[in-house]
Amino acid sequence: MATTANQFAAAEPLLAEYVDIEQQLADPSVHSDQDRARKLGRRYAELGQVAKAYDAWRSASDDAEAAAELAAEDADLAAELPALQEAETAAAETLRNVLLPRDPDDGRDVIVEITGGAGGEESSLFAGDLLRMYLRYAEQKGWATQIIEASETDLGGYKSVHLAIKARGAVAPQDGVWAHLKYEGGVHRVQRVPTTETQGRIHTSTAGVIVMPEVETDDEVDIDPNDLKIDVYRSSGPGGQSVNTTDSAVRITHLPTGIVVAMQNEKSQLQNREAGMRVLRSRILAAQQEAAAAEASDMRQSQVRTRDRSERIRTYNFPENRIADHRTGYKAYNLDQVLQGDLEPVIQSAIAADEAAKLAAPAP
Repeated sequence: MATTANQFAAAEPLLAEYVDIEQQLADPSVHSDQDRARKLGRRYAELGQVAKAYDAWRSASDDAEAAAELAAEDADLAAELPALQEAETAAAETLRNVLLPRDPDDGRDVIVEITGGAGGEESSLFAGDLLRMYLRYAEQKGWATQIIEASETDLGGYKSVHLAIKARGAVAPQDGVWAHLKYEGGVHRVQRVPTTETQGRIHTSTAGVIVMPEVETDDEVDIDPNDLKIDVYRSSGPGGQSVNTTDSAVRITHLPTGIVVAMQNEKSQLQNREAGMRVLRSRILAAQQEAAAAEASDMRQSQVRTRDRSERIRTYNFPENRIADHRTGYKAYNLDQVLQGDLEPVIQSAIAADEAAKLAAPAP
């Protein structure tokens, strides 16, 4: 019972916050500030999981306690007691899980950056495969997508591409885009026979994926305009040919960090600059969070989500139709389906490993 008592103490302030936010959301004036309403809605959805788990545990605990008190006098209750106690234990475990500290960014939308790596044109084609995989996965989840920037190759691959993925409406943090896709960052390796290979030899290529939480408001990341170096040039398409007669492409360099963002997809310089600043803010936010986490020895990434963007996290083996995640040990022989967007089991293996690590960690 000590464990459940501790859970009750941990849940109490969260339940009070849940009631307070519910009252705030009932005030029409709150919704005149969309940013505030969105943040309150996200927090309310998160705390709703705690309230639901707490109510279920409290009900199961009361039922088990009442049955235990009357078991000596009621044979039917005595027979039900083991099942009621088991239900209480399960409800307590669920409550414990939802009370685990969550990544504060779980409810955020994301920007995914995919770049071809080792392997020349084949790596660019694989980057295109990953882009389509994430687009289809997002479609299955009911998320909205937007390709912010793309640098294509002659054969239809991508040297680089930036993909924004957004949830539709308020969602609970565990259902957020970042909560699922934050584990995708790293090096993805493909093993297959390239279309240009005439002797049927299997080649190994790689593509890099960076997942960044998207900045919700411009003032969330403070950028001094004097810290920016902005260059403009003409957009180019596959093979380097010019696709625009004006200097509409924009390259933004953030001098303090050295972060460089280039955009050319839009037809106007202003639109490309806005898209570039959108990506730049997310990159700076991600860099700030990683630095803070490293300084505090914060391992919320656990062994599943690494800060090392050069780490090989997954292999896509076409001859065997095999997908293997090197962090969680997940392996399946349905690569064709995964590339069509059936990515959920792979991601759930990362989520499960992350949660298991947190549950196994000693209490502070």
